[in-house]
Amino acid sequence: MTYFSLNKQAPDTTFKDAVIKGLAPDKGLYFPKHITALPKSFFENIDDLSYTEIAFEAIRQFVSPDIPEAILKDIIQDTLNFNFPVVELDKSISTLELFHGPTMAFKDVGARFMARCLGYFNANNTNEVTVLVATSGDTGGAVANGFLGVKGVNVVILYPSGKVSDIQEKQLTTLGQNITALEVNGVFDDCQDMVKRAFLDEELTRKMQLTSANSINVARWLPQLFYFMFAYKQLHNSYDDIVFSIPSGNFGNICAGMMAQQLGLPIKHFVASNNANNVVTTYLNTETYKPKPSVQTISNAMDVGNPSNFIRIQEIYKNDFSKLKENLSSFSFTDDATRLALKEIYDTYNYIADPHGAVGYLGCKSYLKNHPDAHCVFLETAHPTKFLDVVEDVIKTTVDLPPQIKAIMHKEKVATSISNYTDLKEFLLK
Repeated sequence: MTYFSLNKQAPDTTFKDAVIKGLAPDKGLYFPKHITALPKSFFENIDDLSYTEIAFEAIRQFVSPDIPEAILKDIIQDTLNFNFPVVELDKSISTLELFHGPTMAFKDVGARFMARCLGYFNANNTNEVTVLVATSGDTGGAVANGFLGVKGVNVVILYPSGKVSDIQEKQLTTLGQNITALEVNGVFDDCQDMVKRAFLDEELTRKMQLTSANSINVARWLPQLFYFMFAYKQLHNSYDDIVFSIPSGNFGNICAGMMAQQLGLPIKHFVASNNANNVVTTYLNTETYKPKPSVQTISNAMDVGNPSNFIRIQEIYKNDFSKLKENLSSFSFTDDATRLALKEIYDTYNYIADPHGAVGYLGCKSYLKNHPDAHCVFLETAHPTKFLDVVEDVIKTTVDLPPQIKAIMHKEKVATSISNYTDLKEFLLK
């Protein structure tokens, strides 16, 4: 597979090079040059396939020939060592639980897959790679855990001070080894802007090999298409019209779902469920795309004012607004509505969601108003204990801590405070 830059000012490259560089030399996001749909028989016989077999067939074309098939199978097997259950709430709504991995967030799959790919590429390389990543919540913990101890790879995570949950912060700041946390005096967009600026800084990139583990990196982004196939396998015998409602921040997850659709997954529609950071909701209503500063919400992993992956979505639909609108709806919800949804889900279904899942649930309800025959699946992207203060305050019930969370709560936070790009650059060059 060859990849091209969406800025169209850089040479095409390989999967390996795209993973190691993260961004193209023209600072564009990489996108696969061709997408070959899987045969219909793959989906017709999906019940006979394991998750590992499904993932291998889905991702193989995007990594070939840079990773041998035997190695790729091992990488996938190692990545997918936890479950992805669909929980049916009623005949109209289900949730796909993506929080059964080591950091209890959906990003575990992409982070683990990318870490193993980069570890394979760097196995015989004497040059160290620095993974530079900004997080609004769950990305940092998943990347830290996925890359922990990977030879020849150092990880530097930027997170906004006071704007991630206590548990999320523990997952970023307590691992040590090759993982470093930088606590930024600012918001997520400040963190992301610093990371982007570092990639543009030739003085820096001449001295060190930087790559990103945000969903701008193809190895972090593409494996997310697995989720949609796993959910389809569990639901297709019961429902014909399956729709996904995705809590959307940087839009990598929903874009990966659209890639699964490009591979032939028989899904007709997606719902982008936004919190107050509603750039895409506004765009679909006005056809005007206008990034704006992010605002803080209780669904903090979605607090993104300029979603990086939306340009990939536009590429999938060849910048045809009418085609995009046929396949994508978007709704925006306030924190108050999110809290009411958390309580409704608990009271009605005895199910404890997290704030991001609650936004996805609201997206389902909004879509189903005009499409009552659909079965809508919202993605439960993080375990509710990662947002204990919000969840317990709403449902008035104590939520038990799972083992993955208990294991880090007593550990001491270690982070370096920075305020601006100069601080980041000095840290990286020291």
